[in-house]
Amino acid sequence: MLLASLVPRKPSAAIVQSNKIEHAFHDADLLTQALTHRSAGQPHNERLEFLGDAIVNLLAAEALYAAWPKADEGTLTRARTELVRESALAGIARTLELGQLLRMGPGEMKSGGHRRDSILADAVEAVVGAIYLDAGLDACRTVAMPWFEPLIAALPPPNKIGKDAKTALQEWLQARGRPLPAYELLAESGEEHARHFEVACRIASLALQTQGQGSSRRAAEQQAAATMLALLEQG
Repeated sequence: MLLASLVPRKPSAAIVQSNKIEHAFHDADLLTQALTHRSAGQPHNERLEFLGDAIVNLLAAEALYAAWPKADEGTLTRARTELVRESALAGIARTLELGQLLRMGPGEMKSGGHRRDSILADAVEAVVGAIYLDAGLDACRTVAMPWFEPLIAALPPPNKIGKDAKTALQEWLQARGRPLPAYELLAESGEEHARHFEVACRIASLALQTQGQGSSRRAAEQQAAATMLALLEQG
């Protein structure tokens, strides 16, 4: 498969060289625009992001429709929301190493914008929009569907989709007459734009404890709860 390795038409826009986006652009300027934040001036990626948002939702819906043939509309809708949420798309952007390719204004770059989930998620949608304009919907499927396969594999079963881990753990314990878990912040570190939290989830009556990590305390608690629930369901 041919990888994207582009020589932009305009030297001043020379940002685009990627061995992660598996599409050879006919129009190099489209990818340049997709990776240009509004802080860097015109043309930026917001219009491509608008287009890509619709396509990403379509691709996620197609993938889930095929993967979960017995799921109803509500379940599929909740699952799609999980796949296209900001943090999920930002994770794809990090896998593709888009942050280091983004063109940004000096202020946005200094504040760590190339690491911010919202900007990275927008960039993924803009890249998909650029691929669509460059080569059509089939090319988008070929390139982008593999990005979502690990996310689909990591989703909870259809009957549990839409319930966050803390809620699911609480319901599991309540159904069995067990006391609710306690969460404790163990550590907090990092710069303001790149915080890191470590949290413990404890069920004293069962002498069980799990830990979670994340870029927010809530995310760390969710990870700790998910680990605890998996532990309980195993045994």
